Amino acid sequence: MSQLMDLFERTIDAIAHERSSSGVEIVTHSAHSRRGTAAFTVMIDKDGGVDLATCERVAARINDALDPIGLPYSLEIESAGLERPLYRPNDYERFAGKRARIVTSLSIAGGKTHRGTLVGLRGETVILATESGELPLPIATIKSANLEYDPRADLQRDKRERKAHGRTGS
Repeated sequence: MSQLMDLFERTIDAIAHERSSSGVEIVTHSAHSRRGTAAFTVMIDKDGGVDLATCERVAARINDALDPIGLPYSLEIESAGLERPLYRPNDYERFAGKRARIVTSLSIAGGKTHRGTLVGLRGETVILATESGELPLPIATIKSANLEYDPRADLQRDKRERKAHGRTGS
């Protein structure tokens, strides 16, 4: 079992560094033993979103590496989704300008849950633009963070695009 889990870790590391991965980012991954079977989960993302074909390519790459071992395992590949979790410091820079929800382990500015627009990083501090101004959140205090999907913003953008192209919706 440990041989299978080690090979999984090496394969994930290889995918993360391969040019042939077509821009696929390994957001997070895990390996667990469940009733004598290894259970692997991989969360992926890429610019423009993840489709079924991308999930199938990543699964095939992992299966090709693990199948020769001959031990049973389960594999789940999932998209990071519209409310993608933010784990690494560079995530806060990469998604600057996007709305986010950040939960801190300590109360900051009167609360532990903070919503706003990511500004980026300043040293070891995430800057979140809120209605009351910029809020500095030390990375060490962040318990969880994710993008926040706002369907109204999508509808407004779609309406603007239709108007700009002379089309109206019903």
